[in-house]
Amino acid sequence: MGRRNFWATLGKVIGGGYPVGAYGGRADVMKRVMPAGPVFQAGTLSGNPVAMAAGVATLSELKRTNPYRRLDEMGAKLEAGLREAATAAKIPHQLNRVGSMWTLFFTPTPVTDLDTAKTCDTARFGKFFWAMMDRGVYLPCSQFEAAFLSTAMTDADLARTVAAAKEAFAT
Repeated sequence: MGRRNFWATLGKVIGGGYPVGAYGGRADVMKRVMPAGPVFQAGTLSGNPVAMAAGVATLSELKRTNPYRRLDEMGAKLEAGLREAATAAKIPHQLNRVGSMWTLFFTPTPVTDLDTAKTCDTARFGKFFWAMMDRGVYLPCSQFEAAFLSTAMTDADLARTVAAAKEAFAT
């Protein structure tokens, strides 16, 4: 495989939503961390047994239910509904989505990096955010954050989200 510059930093996802973090990298670098090496690393929640148990339970549940195809289908359905609603309201937009993670940008420019993301109309996003809140749909409050779907969501939740967006776009 050769030497690769690979690093991973994981947060709450490995603790099933509980506060915990982890990092990893090449073996030669990781061997520098105590107890094998001289680099000290510690944290208040390092090895927290409740967080670790929650993480194991989460991974076990994900392995058992394998929700990723359904989440991707839900993401595609929401993406299509939001695109259709924004287009019908004649609002310039881009919707970037990977699986169940998505972000709606108010710009006619395809968003591929920070520079193109900065072309979005953040004031319009702020109005959209509050209009969605008024309709019971809580989105990330920053134009530059991603939203995520959940396995707890239903088709009715997706329909309600698209209907709220249609109303929000109309305002």
